[in-house]
Amino acid sequence: MAKVIRIHETGGPEVLRVETEQVGAPGRGEVRLRQEAVGINAVDALVRQGLYPMPLPAIPGFEAAGVIDAVGEGVSDFAPGDRVAYFFAEGGYATEKRTSIAPLVRLPDDISTETAGAFLAKGLTAWMGLRALSSVKSGDKVLVLGASGSVGSILSRWAKALGAEVIGVAGSASKLDKVRAGATHALLATDPDAAGKIRDIAPDGVDVVYDFVGAATFGLAAAAIRDGGTIAAIGQASGQPAGAADLAQRGVVIRGGGTPQYVNGQTVTTATEALWDVIRSGILADLPIVRYPFDEIARAHADLAARRLEGIPVAIV
Repeated sequence: MAKVIRIHETGGPEVLRVETEQVGAPGRGEVRLRQEAVGINAVDALVRQGLYPMPLPAIPGFEAAGVIDAVGEGVSDFAPGDRVAYFFAEGGYATEKRTSIAPLVRLPDDISTETAGAFLAKGLTAWMGLRALSSVKSGDKVLVLGASGSVGSILSRWAKALGAEVIGVAGSASKLDKVRAGATHALLATDPDAAGKIRDIAPDGVDVVYDFVGAATFGLAAAAIRDGGTIAAIGQASGQPAGAADLAQRGVVIRGGGTPQYVNGQTVTTATEALWDVIRSGILADLPIVRYPFDEIARAHADLAARRLEGIPVAIV
């Protein structure tokens, strides 16, 4: 019997229930995956809270990595024993899963299932920001709002490795050291002179803003961006921003969207290979992985809600 974590109602972490179910043989075009590492992402909390609607009862989770133990009819590209991961397929909170082969990514020998479960979705979101929503190059000045979060931490380090000057902004003083570790400069969002300090670093304004927060930081993004620059609105934890019309008059482009919108088809290979290379290079080596037993995913949600996470969360089966 497999374990799953299911919600029958929306609410706090306590609605996540550990249950068992029988996972049958894979159907045509499917594989059965023995999952070893399950990614925990912000969207999972939105599902739990009812802010990302799914029919109930539902199994949250969109990302995991493991080993194929059976293949269905018509599957020729994968075989039992293959190590794979996926980054956007519903029902990820499970120890075993039947899934279509469409979202599967084959793992190189030097990328562990734990590394894939922790970094795949977040790393591909960072790639989307750096390569699809904008194209960061050496010498660019980049502002990251929400730089202490998982994706913000990855993107800051990646952009810096590309030669950008990265200004990371933290929401609280306790997160400044974490931001400082990945960015060229670290500032506090609540600093009344934050916009002035950014303009001291980038007098003409920054080339691109990565906003992982939303409404609460949009004013700072607008003050910091240069005319003709790009605001990549990747997260909206504090709500939908307003005031985009004023920025359009300055030639500022606001881009957004979900990772699957930009990482699909042939782009998956390009993006995942770039991510594996970044991991191999050691650029992300100082980012700790915070491990939770599978049965304690609810505790991970509680830590996420309380902003207690000190690294990239992953559930180990």
